[in-house]
Amino acid sequence: MARDPICGMTVDEEKIDSTAVYNGISYFFCSDSCRNRFDADPGKYVEKHSPGVSLEGPNPETTQLRRIDFSIGGMHCASCVARVESGLAGLPGVEYANVNLSSESASVEFNPSRITEDQLRRTIRELGYETRTKNITLRIEGMSCASCVLKVEKALKSVPGVVEATANFASEEAVVTMMTDTADTEALQAAVSRAGDYRIMGSDEEAGEEAFRTQRELQLRNLTKKVIFSAVFSVLIMAGSMHGMIPVLRDLGPLTVNLVLFILCVPVMTWPGSRFFSAAWTAIRRKSADMNTLVAVGTGAAFLYSAFATFFPSLLTLEGQSPHVYFDTAAMIITLILFGRLLEARAKGRTSEAIRRLIGLKSKTARVIRNGIESDIPIVQVVVGDRIIVHPGERIPVDGVIRDGQSTIDESMITGESIPVLKQSGDEVIGATVNKTGSFTFEASRIGERTVLAQIIRLVQEAQGSKAPIQRLADKIASIFVPAVIGIASLTFIVWTLLVSDPSVTRGFLNSIAVLIIACPCALGLATPTAIMVGTGVGAQNGILIKGGEILEKTHRIDTIVFDKTGTLTEGKPAVTRIVSLGNAKEKQILEWAASAEIRSEHPLGQSVVEEAKQRGINIRHPDGFNAVPGRGVVATFAGQRIIVGNRDYLEENGISTASAAREIEALYEEGKTVILIARGRRIDGILAVADRLRSNSASVIRQLKSRGIEVVMLTGDHRRTGDAVGRKAGVDRVLSEVLPGDKTEEIKKLQSSGKIVAMVGDGINDAPALAQADVGIALDSGTDIAVEASDITLMHGNLDGVIKAIELSGRTMRTIKQNLFWAFIYNTLGIPIAAGVLYPFFGILLKPVFAAAAMSMSSVSVVMNALRLKKIRWKADVDQQ
Repeated sequence: MARDPICGMTVDEEKIDSTAVYNGISYFFCSDSCRNRFDADPGKYVEKHSPGVSLEGPNPETTQLRRIDFSIGGMHCASCVARVESGLAGLPGVEYANVNLSSESASVEFNPSRITEDQLRRTIRELGYETRTKNITLRIEGMSCASCVLKVEKALKSVPGVVEATANFASEEAVVTMMTDTADTEALQAAVSRAGDYRIMGSDEEAGEEAFRTQRELQLRNLTKKVIFSAVFSVLIMAGSMHGMIPVLRDLGPLTVNLVLFILCVPVMTWPGSRFFSAAWTAIRRKSADMNTLVAVGTGAAFLYSAFATFFPSLLTLEGQSPHVYFDTAAMIITLILFGRLLEARAKGRTSEAIRRLIGLKSKTARVIRNGIESDIPIVQVVVGDRIIVHPGERIPVDGVIRDGQSTIDESMITGESIPVLKQSGDEVIGATVNKTGSFTFEASRIGERTVLAQIIRLVQEAQGSKAPIQRLADKIASIFVPAVIGIASLTFIVWTLLVSDPSVTRGFLNSIAVLIIACPCALGLATPTAIMVGTGVGAQNGILIKGGEILEKTHRIDTIVFDKTGTLTEGKPAVTRIVSLGNAKEKQILEWAASAEIRSEHPLGQSVVEEAKQRGINIRHPDGFNAVPGRGVVATFAGQRIIVGNRDYLEENGISTASAAREIEALYEEGKTVILIARGRRIDGILAVADRLRSNSASVIRQLKSRGIEVVMLTGDHRRTGDAVGRKAGVDRVLSEVLPGDKTEEIKKLQSSGKIVAMVGDGINDAPALAQADVGIALDSGTDIAVEASDITLMHGNLDGVIKAIELSGRTMRTIKQNLFWAFIYNTLGIPIAAGVLYPFFGILLKPVFAAAAMSMSSVSVVMNALRLKKIRWKADVDQQ
């Protein structure tokens, strides 16, 4: 093997024919391009590099040379090319720079020991141009803890062309920002593989999602089998450890019992426990430590000591006492940790379903008119400008503009608003929304990745894959604690076997084992998962599903909560909220006239009037004649009497003055109501106010949140008057109205950029990107599946008081975790020096392994019992149902 003297790439001499000889020395090249550049000026490279150098002794200059390609925006002419080229070529460490105007790219060869990629990008920006980048979302398999996230991020950032990389442990994804001309998935895969037992499953394509989901389901099945297997054997080992209390086993000798326990423990260590030892070995080879190292050291020490005591008991017998074994400790630790990981894996697995469901909304075919012929074609064959026909009940395939016909379209998946929108010629339609009533033809304007749905999918992917700054105390401590304990144990053995006045190998071994056992990080491994298991279990019992410990860690720190209006603070469906009589007619009569006129109407507002009449038990008549003007109103006749039901403009068009009702109409508008007028003949008899009602406890929830010092914001796509009116009723101080789906995510980002810890509460598909972008996404289960899957917390009963309970549960759980970590270390901190023998010279006190194990067990029991206290949680105050 040799290195190309031009670009520094590794070259296989036996497979590459592109070679050259200069001054009797052979040069090997990765491509003809490098060969041609060498031929043009070989002296330039001979002076700077040692060509044809074997990899066993590479020249530092040649080895460090790197090439990167930039995609550059903003170049318009040859002078731009010269400006960028000269600017790059003049930088120290840059060996070669070539800029191409037609491809809008630049190829740069540089020495990374003298200049970095970031400096090159900064230079291009300073010259007045931009370096284009693109984001790709990768599925990462094998991340088991927070330290894995750091390793993966560091590995991805080391790949040439990577600008930024953020990994997300909860979603098992990484978002990589790369130079558009240098995106190399193979290089990314090689980098993460070198960092540990990690693997890239695929990018954000539909096929990749399917493969990833299949792989996840297989892993969950295997993990479930291991948990069951380990639990069964652990129960048997526990029973054997207490043989003195079981009549059938009471007469068995300790040697027989220990041998049986060893035989039962070996399968647990070699199959369910192998994942911990394998991962720990990988970490050791890379000079690091993580939670797997903690588990491996703890269970390994207990098992090895117990195995030694089983087969060589005489070597460990002191003062006439038989050695103790700790097979039950090793087996139960593995079982509990595996069970916690199984629950965590199941919770994390739901995050990928959000993307799958969004992708599932994409249409597969479209009915296109070409050359006067109507035919169904695959959606990928649709081009901008195609005329597409959509019939009632069908999903609109792509974004476009209506050219012929009209209809009402359910856009709730995009806008979150439950009332279908009337669309006529010239109006825009959005792909994946549902056509409700009429047929129409529209012209495709956005296809593929440019559609609104595709943009929502991208936003969800990027938000879910982004990194949130979450502290993981146990992993940070583990990286220092574990090597330190191993070092102390080794030092203890050396001191007692070589340096004391009465050296003893047996004493040294026992004391070093005592150090390892008392320092066994069992409690540290249980401190967080047990609290999280109990906390999430308590939440589930109260209808609060929390996806993982990371969410519990963040929720109590929320200082800003953003509520979507429709379907979240409100019930999500229009209903008659007031009936105003303008004459002698009673409310019941007004509602009867309106419902009878609207009985044939397909408009959602008309249906809400009919539903109200049915709920009140009003007899609805069927009209003799009926005519509807979509989006405006209806005219119905009953025995020659005409009844008009519609909006203000519609009545004015029919020659009916609304001046007498102007005050009532304006007042209802200010309240954010939709106004329906009812007229018989030429006189207005009454008004129906239709609105989306606030949930019964919305105002109470917001009041309690504000009392906790949390800022409350409401987002809505409604017009300002409606939004402000609803905000006043709910008690929200800050209302953001007329906010489009993409803008919702931007509003969340604005709050986060100001240092806020933001929670988003929503229920619609249009909320999914914002839910994923927020530090904590909270979805109502009464909402869409997409919102639920994209969120971090799901309120199963659709009850907003779950928001307050989730915050309180998070605070209680985090306090419990901190307490657990304290108790996990207090025994170790006090016991390690004693186990090492520091008190022996002064008081003759040594900590036997059995007492070390007792202390270790006590610490484990203490954290478990402390975590179980969460089951007795009592909410400070249930939200009143005002």
